[in-house]
Amino acid sequence: MANLELHAGLYIVATPIGNLSDISPRAAATIEAADLLLVEDSRVTGKLLGHLGLKKPMRPYHDHSKDSDREAILSQLSDKVVVLVSDAGTPLISDPGYKLVHEARARGLHVGAVPGPSAPTMALTLSGLPTDRFLFAGFIPNKDKARADLFEEFRGLRATLVFFETGPRLAKSLAAAAEVLGNRPAAVARELTKMFEEVATGTLTELTERYAETPPKGEIVLVIGPPGEADAPSEEDVDAAIDAALAEMSASRAAKDVAARFGLKKNDVYARVQERMKR
Repeated sequence: MANLELHAGLYIVATPIGNLSDISPRAAATIEAADLLLVEDSRVTGKLLGHLGLKKPMRPYHDHSKDSDREAILSQLSDKVVVLVSDAGTPLISDPGYKLVHEARARGLHVGAVPGPSAPTMALTLSGLPTDRFLFAGFIPNKDKARADLFEEFRGLRATLVFFETGPRLAKSLAAAAEVLGNRPAAVARELTKMFEEVATGTLTELTERYAETPPKGEIVLVIGPPGEADAPSEEDVDAAIDAALAEMSASRAAKDVAARFGLKKNDVYARVQERMKR
């Protein structure tokens, strides 16, 4: 590992999501240069340090850390190199840390980052689903209503959706997604970069059936494709919507409302509104 001369401050360093060989030379050198490592679990980071042949002081920093813990860390950033790592992947991506970074920047302290592995982006690239627009939404809620509400929130979003999930809950989440989002194409990526890496693709219904009786093991990323092109509305549907709107609002407002609902041009709908009003 090359020796690095680093400014005092906070460094956000991505670590492997499974295969320790994925650690980058710059990430390893940054960890070697650290005066202190901020870790989620010292046992997990200890394995990475053993792989690198390093010993470093570690301090816990996770969801349960107090404000006083953050203040103690911030007080060291002016004269020490402090490296933030997560158990796997890129810190702050569904991991704690953003408050620390926000406060460090607010105080004018140096903040740097070393990019690297990320499970959501790896799963997305392996899924075969559209990658031009995507949304990462973290872990799917455990409770039925919260799960359904989450999918409903993103139902009309024209983007690929990416979530974390656990094996025991996967089939239930797949079924809920199919019910709310429709039977979209999807991919289940698990144990990425590890010996038993697997990416299963199919529709949400097909994947629900696949995992209903045999929940998969390991860490899982669920990727769901965007909605397909909506069928063009029939003239009868548009006319019915116009008549209902006219009963409650002005012609201009009705045209705007119906155009937005069906994805039509407002001027075209307004002309149809005028025709309906003459009848």
